[in-house]
Amino acid sequence: MALFYQHNINDTTKLAIWKIEEPASFFLEHVPLQREITHPHKKLQHLAGRYLLRFLFPDFPFDEILIADTKKPYLPYEQYHFSISHCGNYAAAIVSSTQRVGIDIEIPTDKVLRIAHKFLHPEELKIFNIQHSKFYIQNSLLPTPDSRLLTLLWSCKESMFKWWGWGEVDFSEMLRINHFELKEDGNIDSKFIRQSINVSLQLHYKLMPNLCLAWLSTEAANI
Repeated sequence: MALFYQHNINDTTKLAIWKIEEPASFFLEHVPLQREITHPHKKLQHLAGRYLLRFLFPDFPFDEILIADTKKPYLPYEQYHFSISHCGNYAAAIVSSTQRVGIDIEIPTDKVLRIAHKFLHPEELKIFNIQHSKFYIQNSLLPTPDSRLLTLLWSCKESMFKWWGWGEVDFSEMLRINHFELKEDGNIDSKFIRQSINVSLQLHYKLMPNLCLAWLSTEAANI
């Protein structure tokens, strides 16, 4: 067993992170490989993510999973809502029988600084006091923003994108994050804005050694 983290949000919604230490044969005893994956590590990540679905809810019908045109996996009758993420040697999943969900895990890295201006709105750059990445590259003696903060902001927007699930999202314009004080864990007020849709969301996060987790869950009613 390599369960890294588990959080039972309520009776119908649970999430977990698996640290991948087993060979593919371990997962294949429990999870069928639904599509051909040639890269060994990506195959492990895929299997570990699917394994977590039934780990969280033993009756999860992963043999019924379909893939939408947006590449989002889903169940045709939505008996469960779910989201999967993987990064490095970790896989994460959130599953709910009543709530719409999204999850993302990331390993903090300074590389995220190079794309900060692409996924953060100018107002977000301002409230989090983040300069354009070229400013720091050209002034290498200056300290860069906390890579954990930038990684968390990216992770939050990824989880919002997965929560939405229908693609065609401008991360900078449509996914907005309000100011918050960075702690080891907490909640973040945010908004999803798309055409006539303007939905307030509350993100949740947890910072662990060398890993960032973000997720959200809302009532499953259509938006």
